Amino acid sequence: MDLTNVVLFVVAALAIAISPGPGIFYVAARTLAGGRGEGLASSFGTGLGGLVHVAAGAIGVSALVLASAEAFTLLKIAGAAYLVWLGIKTVREARIAIDMRAEPTGARRAFREGIVVEALNPKTAAFFLAFLPQFVDPAAGPVWLQFLLLGLVSVILNTAADVAVVVVASRARSMAVARPTLLRRLRQGAGLAIASLGLALLFARRPAAL
Repeated sequence: MDLTNVVLFVVAALAIAISPGPGIFYVAARTLAGGRGEGLASSFGTGLGGLVHVAAGAIGVSALVLASAEAFTLLKIAGAAYLVWLGIKTVREARIAIDMRAEPTGARRAFREGIVVEALNPKTAAFFLAFLPQFVDPAAGPVWLQFLLLGLVSVILNTAADVAVVVVASRARSMAVARPTLLRRLRQGAGLAIASLGLALLFARRPAAL
């Protein structure tokens, strides 16, 4: 691949990665609700979920889903319902006292939930299919392999940005640990934020160009 094209891609992908979006808000909310362990697990989980879309896009599955209004709608509803359910569950659990011994189990759950949240998000598939092909050069080699490699770089940058957000959010949460009422409010707010992301996804429209 042309070096100039690769540099342009990295710059563009980095700018997108650090731009506030649903992914950043999601991992920030998970961190405020469950701590740094859950935040990091969510970041890596959503990263893996993003790779699902990259792999699917490389073999053409995402294009087929987005070309079908019915398939897009079903995936959108499933993803939205899952986020709303996670948000409600987070709000309900906000009053439960934090048990540091339970964090590893929470982190494993957050990792799994992160994968599902991202894998069920058709907007992620639409993003990769709209963004990555602009930097693919058919003359440089197999298109599917270029799509896969560019997608991997994009996911790594997105995950790195998410991890940075987790560090900041975990510090804010640490300052609230000594104040149970404030921490409970933060966890409730995080749950509402997650549910709001689900409602926003519910109103997402299928890209007209696909």
